[in-house]
Amino acid sequence: MNDPDVLVIGSGISGLMLALKCAARGASVLVLTKRRAEDSSTNWAQGGIAAVMDRGDSFARHERDTLRCGVGLSDPEVVRQVVEEAPERVLELEAMGVEFTRTRRGLALGREGGHSRRRIVHAKDFTGMAIEQALLASARAQPRIRLIEEQLAVDLILESRLRGPGRSDGRPERCWGAYVMDCRGDPRAAGPERAGRIEPVTAKVTVLASGGCGKVYLYTSNPDVATGDGIAMAYRAGAAVESLEFVQFHPTCLYHPEAKALLLTEALRGEGAVLRTLDGERFMPRYHRMAELAPRDVVARAIDREMKRRGESHVLLDVTHLPATRMRERFPSVDATLRRYGFDFTRQPVPVVPAAHYMCGGIRAKLSGRTTVPGLLALGETACTGLHGANRLASNSLLEALVAAHHGAEEAGRLIRRAAAPPRPEPWRAQGTRPVLEAVVFEHHWDAVRRLMWDLVGIVRSDQRLLYAARLLALLREEIENDYVHLRLTRDLVELRNIALVGSLIVESARRRRESRGLHFNLDHPRRDPRYEARPTILRRGQAKALRRLAAATGLAL
Repeated sequence: MNDPDVLVIGSGISGLMLALKCAARGASVLVLTKRRAEDSSTNWAQGGIAAVMDRGDSFARHERDTLRCGVGLSDPEVVRQVVEEAPERVLELEAMGVEFTRTRRGLALGREGGHSRRRIVHAKDFTGMAIEQALLASARAQPRIRLIEEQLAVDLILESRLRGPGRSDGRPERCWGAYVMDCRGDPRAAGPERAGRIEPVTAKVTVLASGGCGKVYLYTSNPDVATGDGIAMAYRAGAAVESLEFVQFHPTCLYHPEAKALLLTEALRGEGAVLRTLDGERFMPRYHRMAELAPRDVVARAIDREMKRRGESHVLLDVTHLPATRMRERFPSVDATLRRYGFDFTRQPVPVVPAAHYMCGGIRAKLSGRTTVPGLLALGETACTGLHGANRLASNSLLEALVAAHHGAEEAGRLIRRAAAPPRPEPWRAQGTRPVLEAVVFEHHWDAVRRLMWDLVGIVRSDQRLLYAARLLALLREEIENDYVHLRLTRDLVELRNIALVGSLIVESARRRRESRGLHFNLDHPRRDPRYEARPTILRRGQAKALRRLAAATGLAL
């Protein structure tokens, strides 16, 4: 793939914006996406971008809302920088062709949970789709950018995989690209037509913008591509990961046997929707002074508690008391989608449940994307910059991705100027050659990992549940690693290996935080502990002592 200056893995908002800015500076950029380019969490985002665009609002208020939501773990300097750059980044997107909803007075501003003012810039209720389409059109029109679909990054190329003697001075190994599986073609064919061939792709700068890991959980609002690949590859390469215990569960996803990952935007509650039990009781005022507009962790836990207390499978989201015409005009996408499942949300309450939505932790990174591995940047949901802390404020995610991409392009430019031509790596050494004979085993492992994470490491946790989850994941990972070594690699096997690793890292991070804070709630430690204030959980490969002790106790190799 012609050794680009910059290799971008992922085609969401952060990866595409960085690619465009690097190309504008004269760099050659290769963007790889493991399915279609449009298959990203960005494309699914309904809400919008948080930005101070009204004279009645202020940067100080936005900062205060973000810090309050982060519960002592957000980096105040990162928060300040992101908030103050927000208006410029929004206007930049608009100049690129994103048609945000406007009124006679200017940009229409919505309100979501945790915000003290209306500051959500949106394109009706399909903001992410509008952004994705505009960025993809710009990227495809840029001659210095090449975008290839159906390309799965399997692992990063470190100096130890280069031809000739590797560096042995003890410093961290530099990243020079990734080994990539071509998923096009027929996996059953022979020769070059067969899908699954793995080739090295070298670059002066490698950017992980591969999104989150919602598919680690059984129920999620994320697309199928969200299998934590970037986090898993970076951890295996020696990068530090941070705050993985803080998994945000979106409070309102449609509860329907045929609906898959259908999120009902928080902006509905910003416009006045309320949550009710099945007998019609409104319950959120009992849990928080902001009621339905409380931070997401509060709302998700309240729903979970009501469901368990009453033995009910879901709660109801009710907008029937609001003007029907206004709600249909404000939420045309929600209206059309719900109608496909037989609901008129202006006439009847809609059944909803929480689902895994966003990873607040990730690869430890600066706002510029710089990680602990030289030559490797991480952006967007894949990264942990210190903005979100213990809980993400609604609509700060697209904002962070934009700001990080802006600074990441500058960081990439510096790395390109300093780097020599990428050296030749060793070809991929395929260990296993046997084809998969029984897909039922894979399906069992996929379901087992995701179900145990949902049951034991979900909205509410306990020490016993976390220990049980660690033991089960250790057993599953041993089986998965055995398959990885002996079987011919497929996309499913690579992704299964990644979700099992990321699940283990989430469990280990949760076990180390012996308190309740933000999105992490442990029944055995229900209060905040000042000893954990401003103290993120950081894991590096080889440092997970608890996992190693568990491995020794069970006779497993992790």
